[in-house]
Amino acid sequence: MNQHKLFELKRPIIFAHRGSSAYAPENTLAAFELALKQNAPAIELDITLTKDQKVVVFHDTSTERITGYKGIINQMTLSEIKKLDAGSSFDVSFQGEKIPTLEEVFELVRDRLLINIELKNYATPSDDLPKQTAILVEKWKLHTSVFFSSFNPLALFKIKRYLPEVPIALLALDGKLGWLARSRLGELLRYQAIHPAYSDVSQRLLQYHHQKGHLVNVYTVNDAKTMRSLFDLGVDGLFTDNPILALEQLNVSVSPREKQS
Repeated sequence: MNQHKLFELKRPIIFAHRGSSAYAPENTLAAFELALKQNAPAIELDITLTKDQKVVVFHDTSTERITGYKGIINQMTLSEIKKLDAGSSFDVSFQGEKIPTLEEVFELVRDRLLINIELKNYATPSDDLPKQTAILVEKWKLHTSVFFSSFNPLALFKIKRYLPEVPIALLALDGKLGWLARSRLGELLRYQAIHPAYSDVSQRLLQYHHQKGHLVNVYTVNDAKTMRSLFDLGVDGLFTDNPILALEQLNVSVSPREKQS
């Protein structure tokens, strides 16, 4: 596992959240291609299953916010989903942008980036999303370029059964709702990273998890001041809609660990 990109990339790792979603429609090939062009070392994306068991990259349960069409992803076939416009609501210049399959993203990105895949089957936790996703990772031989995150420990447990060599990360809700995930009980999952909300990150939390050998990647940060503060605190990774801004702030910020070296 030490050969994995998650552990090899220079820290802090900048994750383009749902692709470069400040500049292109979230979770689309356009957003991921832009993240590549903007030199983001990593991307984050969300996956769910269609009615015909295809893995698509989409955040919401409903298609309405992104496409304007009132549909439920897991009640629609891939061919029905592919008819929807996932770009116009962001900007007319992206009209016709489609909801991609995970395989299409793999074909675009291959092993050029670290890919954080969030398993979004929260409404259907017993479905075959982990199995179908593992099949695609095996097909594209991306074991050292992908890792999985979820708020649901069961989904992470299942994906670990299929891909034991691929790292997992436990997502923690913000505030009091996420205290269990951030506590020792959450460690029963034997994850390699924890993903807390940036508002819950402290020197104490970082010290605790670093002593345990966990990476701490924080979500979702889009203002320069908070970025610099977190970099100086010593986070291992940061999710942002704006990788250009994050990379700029990283250049003017030095983490405590670098100061000591």
